[in-house]
Amino acid sequence: MSKPIKIIPNPYKEIASFENGKHQFGFKACRKWLEDLGKKTYGAQFRLYPEDSELLYRLIVYAIEDKDVAPKWNLDLKKGILLTGPIGCGKTTLMSLVKYFFQHGKQFRVVSARDISFEFEKEGYKVINRYSKNPANLSYSNPVPNIYCFDDLGVEQVQKHFGNECNVMGEILLSRYDLFVSKGIPTHLTTNLSASEIEEKYGNRVRSRMREMFNLIAFDKNAGDKRI
Repeated sequence: MSKPIKIIPNPYKEIASFENGKHQFGFKACRKWLEDLGKKTYGAQFRLYPEDSELLYRLIVYAIEDKDVAPKWNLDLKKGILLTGPIGCGKTTLMSLVKYFFQHGKQFRVVSARDISFEFEKEGYKVINRYSKNPANLSYSNPVPNIYCFDDLGVEQVQKHFGNECNVMGEILLSRYDLFVSKGIPTHLTTNLSASEIEEKYGNRVRSRMREMFNLIAFDKNAGDKRI
C-alpha cells in the first residue's frame, strides 16, 4: 500500500491573486485561512482573537515580504522575528501557522529550545553546529543552513556534557548571528522573557547581537492564557 500524500497548505495558491508581477493578499482572507488551518491542526475550538489582529497583520506583512507596507510597521525584511508575550498567549501557535506564508526558501522549522538543551546533554557540542552551520539540503550546489524558529527561548536550563557546562542557546544565537552577518540568513525566536531577563540569562553580548538580528513583535503584556 502506498503512503498517503501529505498536502502542504499553500496560501499562495489558495487565496492570493497574482497582479503586477507579485502575489496580492487581503488581510481578511489571510485571517480566515489561518483560522481554518488552526481548526484543522488544533481542533474546532481554535480561534484567532480580535485583540491580536494588529500583531497578526505585522507577521503576515513580514512573511509575504511586502516591501511597501513593511517600513510603515518598522519591519526590516532582512532581520528575523522575535515574538514575545506572556505564557500561553499563542506565540508558538501563530508562528507554526504563519510559516506557510513565508516564500519558498524562507520557510522555517520550529524547534523547542528546551529540546535542544536535552540534545546537548546527550550529544554534546555537535548540537551547536547542527543548529548553526549544517546545510539544509546537500543536493544543492551551494547548500545553506536551515532557517529555524527557536521556540520558548529561556525555558531551557544550562546543561553539562561530560562535566562541561554550556549555555547552549546562547552559543547557538552567537553562531546564528555570524550567519546573519556573513550570509544574510535569518533566525526567528519566541520567548516570554523581557529584554533585561534575556541579558541576565545570556549576557550583554547576546542581547546586543539580538538587537541587530530581530524585529521585535510583542503581544500585550497583559495578554491572557488562551489555553484555558
